[in-house]
Amino acid sequence: MQLFYNPHISETTENFTFDKDESRHIIKVLRKNVGDILQITNGNGWLFSAEITRDAIKKCEAKIIAKTVQKPLNYQLHLAVAPTKMNDRYEWFLEKATEIGITTITPIICDHSERQVIKLDRFEKIVQSAMKQSLNCYLPTLNKAIPFSDFMNQSFEGQTFIAHCEELDRKSLKQAIKPEMAITILIGPEGDFSVKEIETAIKNKFIPVTLGETRLRTETAAIVACHSVAFVNE
Repeated sequence: MQLFYNPHISETTENFTFDKDESRHIIKVLRKNVGDILQITNGNGWLFSAEITRDAIKKCEAKIIAKTVQKPLNYQLHLAVAPTKMNDRYEWFLEKATEIGITTITPIICDHSERQVIKLDRFEKIVQSAMKQSLNCYLPTLNKAIPFSDFMNQSFEGQTFIAHCEELDRKSLKQAIKPEMAITILIGPEGDFSVKEIETAIKNKFIPVTLGETRLRTETAAIVACHSVAFVNE
C-alpha cells in the first residue's frame, strides 16, 4: 500500500483535488487512472480510501469512499535534540524516529551547538515522507528551533530525562522509563550539554540518564532513546 498525505482532508470531506505536483506524481509517475483507489492520511490519525474521478496531470480529483481512524501510540514521546553539525545526520534521525514512533520533535540550541540555523521546511518534508513510508497516520509535531534556556522555561508532563556523558550519577533510561506515559528526553550536541545546562535541567526535575556503555553520536543517541521508549511500550 502506498500512502499519500493531504493535511486539508477531514472526516467531513467528500471530494477534493490534489495539488499540481502530487497530481503529476499520481497520474504521470504512478500511472493511476479514473476508478483507481488511493490511500490518504491527513496526519491526524485518519486513513481515507479515495477513488480517482478525474485523472488530469495538473488536477487529479478524487472522492472519499471509506474512512477509518488509526489507533494512536499508547505513549507520548517528545525528543528535544540539538542540531548536528552535518545536516544529513539530523535528517536521518528525523526519518528513523518517525518510523519508530514519536509525538513531538524540538531542535534545541545548546552552549556547545555548532549549528544554530536549521531548514525547517526540509525537515518537515522528511518527516512527512517517513510517515507515509511507515504507513503511519499520525504526523509528528516538528517545532521551531529554540534555545536550551527557553525550552527549560516550559512546563512538562510525565517523565523528563536528560541524556549526557558527564561522570555523574545517572540512571539507565531503559530501566527508568514507565509505560503509557508522556515522556520528554533531552539529547545534546556533539560536544554534549554544558555542565550549566545539566545543572539547569536537574533543577527542573529532569532525571540524568545513560543510554549505554559507549559514547554515542547525537543522532544515534536520539534513535536509541526513541527505540527504548517504543520497546517499553510494546
